[in-house]
Amino acid sequence: MSIRFTARARRGMVALTVAAGLAVGMAGCGGSGDDKKPETTASASKGDTKDDGSDPSAQEGQSDDPLAELKGSDGLFLQVTSADRDSGGFVTVNGTLKNDSANSVTVPSALRGDETEVVAHGRSLGGATLVDSKEKKRYYVLRDTEGRPLTTTGFSILKAGEELSVFMQFPAPPASTTEVSLQLPTFSSATIKISG
Repeated sequence: MSIRFTARARRGMVALTVAAGLAVGMAGCGGSGDDKKPETTASASKGDTKDDGSDPSAQEGQSDDPLAELKGSDGLFLQVTSADRDSGGFVTVNGTLKNDSANSVTVPSALRGDETEVVAHGRSLGGATLVDSKEKKRYYVLRDTEGRPLTTTGFSILKAGEELSVFMQFPAPPASTTEVSLQLPTFSSATIKISG
């Protein structure tokens, strides 16, 4: 009997704990103006499937704002959408290369840079660099063991209005560096913020 009572008592205590947790969560919905309360209620409401869809889409819309735009020649421009620091010691820059002109444009071969290993692998964004002015260092696009740049490759012509999703991967600057200048041959440079 005492074991059965203990099991019931435990279930009762769990029920009380859950009820107390819900009461605290409901108290956080009161809108007291405390900045920490909405975070608590937002994480508590992740189980609600109907409410879950609206909050992330609003946040995703904010993250879609470009970090920077680099203008090139003949109506080309690069819109940088993210620069994420990886735990493996890399920074991956993602973006969209666009042709805003009314004509087809040949993407300049200068974008691949002039290193013999990279040039041998065709058109790419291998000439891109990140400049850390705080540490006074320049970071080049990473290469694999065969010398291929870790970036988008194999493109040459963009039709009028055409867009191409692109990426470039670099060694990561020190964690204390949060902003770098992205430089790409024939394009203007721009400062981008590294996340992560």
